[in-house]
Amino acid sequence: MTRHLSSKALIPKSQLARRGGLFVIVLSLAIAGRLTGWELSGYIAGEGRLFMQDPLYDGQDRHNASMAVQPQIYHRFSDSSSLTFTGFARADSADPHRTHLDLRELNYLYRQDEFEMRLGICKVFWGVTEFVHLVDIVNQTDLVEDIDGEEKLGQPMIQFTLPARWGRVDLIWMPYFRQRTFPGRSGRLRPALYVDPDVVIYESPEGRNRWDFVARYSRSLGSCDIGLYVFNGTDRQPLLFPTTNRNGQAVLGSFYQEITQLGLDAQYSSGNWLWKIEAIYKDGYFEGHSAATGGLEYTCVNLAGTRADLGLIVEYAYDELGDRTQTPYNHDLMFGLRFSPNDAASTYLLAGLIQDVKDTSRILIVEASRRLGSHWRMSLELWAFLDTDPGDSLYGLRNDDFARLEIAYCF
Repeated sequence: MTRHLSSKALIPKSQLARRGGLFVIVLSLAIAGRLTGWELSGYIAGEGRLFMQDPLYDGQDRHNASMAVQPQIYHRFSDSSSLTFTGFARADSADPHRTHLDLRELNYLYRQDEFEMRLGICKVFWGVTEFVHLVDIVNQTDLVEDIDGEEKLGQPMIQFTLPARWGRVDLIWMPYFRQRTFPGRSGRLRPALYVDPDVVIYESPEGRNRWDFVARYSRSLGSCDIGLYVFNGTDRQPLLFPTTNRNGQAVLGSFYQEITQLGLDAQYSSGNWLWKIEAIYKDGYFEGHSAATGGLEYTCVNLAGTRADLGLIVEYAYDELGDRTQTPYNHDLMFGLRFSPNDAASTYLLAGLIQDVKDTSRILIVEASRRLGSHWRMSLELWAFLDTDPGDSLYGLRNDDFARLEIAYCF
């Protein structure tokens, strides 16, 4: 193995200043109306996270509050090409690692009848299941932002798309790799040893500058949507290992292996039924292995004679590595309820229970949101880690049950 030790895993202050400067300039110009014909949207939000129990580890605060802003600017040109900008910034009261800036998107889309090309910093999502997204490989997870893993960092890329009657082909070149973010030493929702962003090993001697490639084919066949891809590059999921940092402190380091990954996602709808599956085969520095998640969803439409819909979800996640994998969902059964009254306030509720089939560990998740008037939105999230087994990868979070309330002004 060729090792590449990164001593600058955190963004240097000069880069933060440049990103923050760009953030402020573009947003100011848009608000001032100098970008005629451009669409400005986004939100400014206040968030509070209330933890039900005292922290397990020294230096952690009991609760935390934060402010976030996400402006979005979009402009479509006369030739149907477009420019998109999405920035993000958060300031957190407890965890310096959660105080961060990111360019989620800054890209130009060029369209022709025969092809499309997108250049810049982009977000690409693939996946069909509700709880675990195995096939979502392009963007890095912004884990310091949310524990569910659905928040993503912007990815520099060139994406070439061929849409045709026989299907869609996406070819993506990614010249720069982004490391996963993790809570800091003073942050909650972290393992017993915190992940030190300065202790990083790459299998590739090029480190962050290794080129990654992915080719994907997707097509709709009647009621079935299917996608297949092959990815070659640096794995977005780091393998964590215990070590010491330059100060002699016990920490977790990150090892990013080179992988070739095959991915499949498919969804089939029949009446009120929806069948879903995601599967991957990953071959890297260690042994190749497969993983899959899938299940079904049944929607009760016009529940009890109202306009409300109720979705019943059952999914299962499996990883061939079993207890040797570092993913929390390797033999887990998942149940969910999705309720939408289809009202003017866009009220939404999702409740889920994830049960490990090999031990007592389970997770209760509740997510809800509702618009308050024309510009305000309230979101509530609840996570509870119940009867966590000492051998489970989530055992370090056993005291981190929390409720999150966010009030956002949308513009």
